[in-house]
Amino acid sequence: MSTPRTEHLVLPGVLTAQEAAATVRGLLGQQRADGAIPWFRGHHLDPWDHTETAMALDAAGEHEAAARAYAWLARHQNPDGSWYAAYQDGDHERPCDRAKESNFCAYVAVGVWHHYLATGDDTFLDTMWPVVYAAVEFVLRLQQPGGEIGWKREADGTAVPDALLTGSSSVHQALRCALAIAEEREEPQPDWELATGTLRHAVRRHPERFLDKSRYSMDWYYPVLAGAVTGGEAERRIAERWAEFVVPGLGVRCVVPNPWVTGGESAELALALWAVGESDRALEILQSLGRLRDPGTGLYWTGYVFEDKAVWPREQTTWTAGALLLAVAALGGDQATCAVFSGAELPRGLDDADTTADCCRIH
Repeated sequence: MSTPRTEHLVLPGVLTAQEAAATVRGLLGQQRADGAIPWFRGHHLDPWDHTETAMALDAAGEHEAAARAYAWLARHQNPDGSWYAAYQDGDHERPCDRAKESNFCAYVAVGVWHHYLATGDDTFLDTMWPVVYAAVEFVLRLQQPGGEIGWKREADGTAVPDALLTGSSSVHQALRCALAIAEEREEPQPDWELATGTLRHAVRRHPERFLDKSRYSMDWYYPVLAGAVTGGEAERRIAERWAEFVVPGLGVRCVVPNPWVTGGESAELALALWAVGESDRALEILQSLGRLRDPGTGLYWTGYVFEDKAVWPREQTTWTAGALLLAVAALGGDQATCAVFSGAELPRGLDDADTTADCCRIH
């Protein structure tokens, strides 16, 4: 196993160089020989978290391991451009949830663009372009007349039109990365540009088009993290519910009012804070996650029930460590990670001013 490149993953009060290297080794130890990255050994794999962890490996310089993760996605893509929602660990040819979730399928575009920015590997981009193209087309067939993205297709192929704000926001980031790939390849995708603009309009201006999941912190910060809500509007959004979701010194609640803070949501909020220029508060959030770290494995427990002073559940998820590494990489100035999450260099698609609520592709 190689020595991880972790100098930019050192952050005061969060990770030393030795701790960062141990975390990366922990993630590499969870990856299967075929490239699959389950939540943890013995649990399932889902395509979104698999991709997020691959991005964390790229941020640590483990490009070969990340490439194997993307090769796994390419081999397991369904003919319609999708992936199943979950695959059984130890038997990754066998899906254990045959639904096809739109944001799970779209996120490959974020990972592929991140890997390309980290490596400059043109051959990789050529190989993965058909994968990204098919995935985006699958997702956009679930876009609704109001711009939002239907949550999933059921196992029998039935489209679910109900949309999730977090999922649609994630798709927004993925579409911008897909447009960046198309631009790099000089293959314009005007339909994608229109879809991105109408989706952003829905996320920013039409909360009524999404299922009410406002108890979940992800619905609070994800429109900011995904670049759909920016500037002063993003700052106001974060400020409005800060006291509800952030527990000082502990992290971010997954769901209000439950006394449970989670590492993944905390790290993602830190990324969102960094994206709006609040690096000091991002650092404070990341520093609060030390109690979730297992010094033996270098990995992180999923969450902490603070009323009981207990780690729960008793699982160390790859995506929790992956989210933390990506947040640290952004604060540390890793170029690829900054480019993907700042959004400053990503194509916007059509501006909101050029779209209307009903001006999107109808399928």
